[in-house]
Amino acid sequence: MSTPTQQQVMDALARVNDPEIKRPITELGMVDSVEVAEDGSVAVHVLLTVAGCPLKDTINREVTAAVTAVPGVSSVGLTLGVMSAEQRAGLKEILSDGRAQREIPFAQPGSLTKVYAIASGKGGVGKSSVTVNLALALAAQGLRVGIVDADIYGHSVPAMLGIADARPTQVDDLIMPVPTPSGVSVISIGMLKPRRDQVVAWRGPMLDRALVQMLADVYWGDLDALLLDLPPGTGDVAISLGQHLPSAEVVVVTTPQEAAAEVAERAGTMASMMHQRVIGVVENMSYLPCPHCPAEDDHRLEVFGSGGGDRVAATLSGRFGYDVPVLARIPLDVSLREGGDVGKPIVEADPAAPAARELTRVATTLSGRGRGLAGMQLGLTPSNRF
Repeated sequence: MSTPTQQQVMDALARVNDPEIKRPITELGMVDSVEVAEDGSVAVHVLLTVAGCPLKDTINREVTAAVTAVPGVSSVGLTLGVMSAEQRAGLKEILSDGRAQREIPFAQPGSLTKVYAIASGKGGVGKSSVTVNLALALAAQGLRVGIVDADIYGHSVPAMLGIADARPTQVDDLIMPVPTPSGVSVISIGMLKPRRDQVVAWRGPMLDRALVQMLADVYWGDLDALLLDLPPGTGDVAISLGQHLPSAEVVVVTTPQEAAAEVAERAGTMASMMHQRVIGVVENMSYLPCPHCPAEDDHRLEVFGSGGGDRVAATLSGRFGYDVPVLARIPLDVSLREGGDVGKPIVEADPAAPAARELTRVATTLSGRGRGLAGMQLGLTPSNRF
């Protein structure tokens, strides 16, 4: 068998993506050198973005596998180094694509990323569970998905995905979102705190700065969908989101009881005041399938009453002048709660469960929608010249 060429090895390495940045390591300047000996042994030197890269084992494994697969390679010797400050600056320039610092890519007119803000009027309605499971269901359809855990005080998304102790890699002042096995990338204020148990006690300007940091200072890459888990209510973060991402579409989560429905209407109204379009209502904890009846009987126990989701949808439709549908009625399911507790969301752990099927149906509805211009700001300035 003939000795492989350096170009063949480089072509193989071009098929290895950095697990955080999701781009070829050759494109990012991470391949420092490749040496091919006459006996087919190959020595590769790869530069990590930072010392102690949390995913260096993944890089090691995938680089070794890619080079080993090249015809004629007899052995692979991989060494890992670390980029210099100058090399990291070059990488940052590649990733920023020349954009101005602290520019939110999803707010630009040419952005094709669909941004969904998951909102609720009050806490405890399962908004974060809905966010996480929708993201995973969208990713299962082959979409590139990111989550911003914008619930600054009650950030629970990392724990629900099993990455509560993960920390993002930082290249100078550019932050890499934390990847998950499902392919969803995540950033949360909880990941940016020095300690997991540290309490966040911020007010307006600090909250706005944190939201901008998670949107503008994080390298998200080319996403199909970005989901934001908002804090409950109509406070500072909801206002900041409306100012920074007026084109975001809002999904309102409620439960059936009257108290939850009334405050959910306020959350939807706040989104409309910020020129965002409310695209639907999800009624969570809608009913409990009777544990004593056969599934085909469809006997339901309405533990928290009924009609909340319909009321919110009808009120918002009448208030806005366009249809705000009920996207789903998600039943109470022990495995939905258990999945969130142990970091294995139900759409992956038990996709056949009724709650998982409802959440997957919502994801299919969202992914099948066209962008359209309804409810979007076009950035036009009136002129009095004719």
